[in-house]
Amino acid sequence: MTSDKLSEVWLRGPLPEVPELLQPAAHSLLQTVEELKEILVDFPDDLMIREVAGRATVAFHVRHMTGVLDRMMTYSKGLPLSEEQIDFLKGEKKVEPLPDTENLIVQFEDKVKEAFLYFKSLEGSDLTEQRTVGRKHLPSTVIGLLFHAAEHAQRHLGQLLVTVSVLRAQLK
Repeated sequence: MTSDKLSEVWLRGPLPEVPELLQPAAHSLLQTVEELKEILVDFPDDLMIREVAGRATVAFHVRHMTGVLDRMMTYSKGLPLSEEQIDFLKGEKKVEPLPDTENLIVQFEDKVKEAFLYFKSLEGSDLTEQRTVGRKHLPSTVIGLLFHAAEHAQRHLGQLLVTVSVLRAQLK
């Protein structure tokens, strides 16, 4: 694997020890970390909680990416959410105390590192095991949950990018 920052993560080759079927999810999560850091370079903490056009704040998007990844990993292990995870979910939209941009990035990056350790522990046959989501026990699979976490992070990164762009433009 090369560390060529000029190409997207998925073009840098397979990630060691990550099951073949989880490579796309792993690449996507790494790409999200890299882009998140670039987008939020020198982004003021006080803008992290500012809404634009009634849309979610930048802080919400980062917290939500972290929380969704954590929750999807929990469901993929066949476990229910803990009280701590439920509290985190309830607090994703909070604006007090003022969030620290760098800390939110580190929390997401740490959760991605945790996901990689988990990915590496899985076998190909584990990925198609049935799992359920939430109180309603909606059907999914291990790979479905992990893929969803990665694509969900990308979706929120895109929304975050637009919000950051608008907020930065307002500063000029």
